[in-house]
Amino acid sequence: MAGRLEGKIAVVVGAGQTPGETIGNGRAMALLFAREGAQVLCVDRVAERAEETSSLIAEDGGVASFLAGDIVKPGDPARIVEEAKARYGRLDVLINNVGIGNGDAPAHRLEEAAFDRILSVNLKGMWLTIKAALPVMRDQGGGAIVNISSLAARAGGIQLAYEVSKAGVNRLTTSVAQSNARYGVRCNAIEMGYMDTPMAVSGIASASGRSTAEVRAERDARVPLKGKMGDGWDTAHAALFLASDDARFISGAILPVDGAMGLRIG
Repeated sequence: MAGRLEGKIAVVVGAGQTPGETIGNGRAMALLFAREGAQVLCVDRVAERAEETSSLIAEDGGVASFLAGDIVKPGDPARIVEEAKARYGRLDVLINNVGIGNGDAPAHRLEEAAFDRILSVNLKGMWLTIKAALPVMRDQGGGAIVNISSLAARAGGIQLAYEVSKAGVNRLTTSVAQSNARYGVRCNAIEMGYMDTPMAVSGIASASGRSTAEVRAERDARVPLKGKMGDGWDTAHAALFLASDDARFISGAILPVDGAMGLRIG
C-alpha cells in the first residue's frame, strides 16, 4: 500500500529531534510521509535539526524543505502556514508534534512560570498553528490535522502542567473536528504511551543522572505489550493512517498508541 500520501503537501511541526541513539517521533513521521509520496515541509525551532531531517528525506529519495519556526513566537504559526502555501500552493496535512515538560511538578510544587511555559508550548502553540491552517484547508475543500497527545491526558499526578496540556490537546482535537467537519477538514490525535525516543529516554536519563539503559529498562517493564516501549516509527505509522485517505471517515478520534498501557489506568 505504497503512495498513501501521493501528491499531498505535509507540514510536520517538530520534525527535528534532540540528539540520541533512537529516532524521534517528528523525524520518523517526516521520513515516512515522504516515502509515501508527500512533499514535506520540516519545521523545527532549531533550524539545523529541521535541515537534517530534510536532508535525510532527500537522501532517501523524497522531496522536502525545511523552515525554522517557533510556535510560541508571535507570528510564527501563521508564517509556517504561509510558507507552506508559498512553496507548495496548498496544505493537505498538518502534524503538531511539539511538546515540553521540563520544570514540571505536582500541583503543590509547580512554579507558575513553568506552568505557563508548558501550556504555551503544548496547547496554545498547537491551537495557533491549527488556527492558521484552517482557512487554507477549508478554502481548498479539506485537509487532515494530527495532534500528538499523551496518556498523561488521562492519568498521572506528578506532572500537572503536562497532564493538563495534553488533556487540553484532546479536547482541542475534538472541538476542531466538530467545527470543521462540514468543510472536509479532519482532526485526530495520537495518545502516546511510553516511546523509546531521544527526548523521552535520553532526556529522563540526563535529568535524573541515570544511564539510558537503566531508564529504558524501567520504562519497558511498565508496558504490557511484550514488555517493550514503542518507538518513533510506531507513532509515524499511526499518523500516516490518520493523515491518509484510509482514514477519510475518521475525525475527532483519540487513538491510543501505547502497547495497551492505557488499559491499566484505574
